[in-house]
Amino acid sequence: MRVAVVGATGLVGRKMIKVLEERNFPISNLFPVASEKSVGKQITFKGKYFNVIDINQAIDNRPHIALFSAGSEVSLKWAKKFAEVGTTVIDNSSVWRMNKNIKLIVPEINANILTKKDKIIANPNCSTIQMVLVLAPLHKKYNIKRIVVSTYQSITGTGIKAVKQLENERNNIKGEMAYPYPIDMNCIPHCDAFTENGYTKEEMKLVNETKKILNDNDIKITSTAVRVPATGGHSEAVNIEFENDFDVNEVIDILNNSQGITVQDDIKNNIYPMPIFAQGKDDVFVGRIRRDFSNKNTLNLWIVADNLRKGAATNAVQIAEYLVKNKLVAF
Repeated sequence: MRVAVVGATGLVGRKMIKVLEERNFPISNLFPVASEKSVGKQITFKGKYFNVIDINQAIDNRPHIALFSAGSEVSLKWAKKFAEVGTTVIDNSSVWRMNKNIKLIVPEINANILTKKDKIIANPNCSTIQMVLVLAPLHKKYNIKRIVVSTYQSITGTGIKAVKQLENERNNIKGEMAYPYPIDMNCIPHCDAFTENGYTKEEMKLVNETKKILNDNDIKITSTAVRVPATGGHSEAVNIEFENDFDVNEVIDILNNSQGITVQDDIKNNIYPMPIFAQGKDDVFVGRIRRDFSNKNTLNLWIVADNLRKGAATNAVQIAEYLVKNKLVAF
């Protein structure tokens, strides 16, 4: 199988290559793709060195699958060109997610809707993935009416520039700023650009993508996304109002038996999810599971996941695995 990784030198691109190696994805030829300034650099995969190539060279090699993590502009310009030569594109940008003709996939929830005809597949937003993975089995059982979510998002979600800003601030070095304010010892209630309705794009992704993945436009969702000086992953405080009442122990049992979820909920021993422990792991971690006594049929959860792995790279690779397992790509 020929696989291209577009954006191979970025944080997520490098993580995609690492996850492909860890999960022993069946690759005969790897094509790491990046911008002109990175062409000729080398990427290591399974002990071998691969030269970074430009995107036209990658198309000429007609990969079976292309994992995109190079931003919306690149995806908008190039994804269809890969699809035209028969490549199945799994895109990590936001540009295709809400397109009615493009499927938005979290494999544990809705991979079954994929077909051979799907040549561009959208990978959801990192914050959305970890939340919906927990919500999906609970929605099936109790029917979600409303969600209130506040996120505490790692700087790695912004990219290398933000990581460098934090490092510079902690070392008293003046440098390029990824954010309009210092991030060290600070929280910035501003993830992505503001929209006309006063919410940021990140907040609206949580609203719109959740409805699409769960296939339910009746769910009411409101969100606040905050950037925090953490590097291990994104955290979310989620308040869920159900149509039907629930038993907390049953909720825990459902989550314990759901694929890709680890319950960490032992408050007597101070065990609960934190990004420092989620980093480098593929599961979504959930804890602080408790009834909201202020409102009928309402639950509080605390959800944490490594945004570069399950929130991006791992989810994309899992989609590719599903395509191969179910023979939805020919090779």
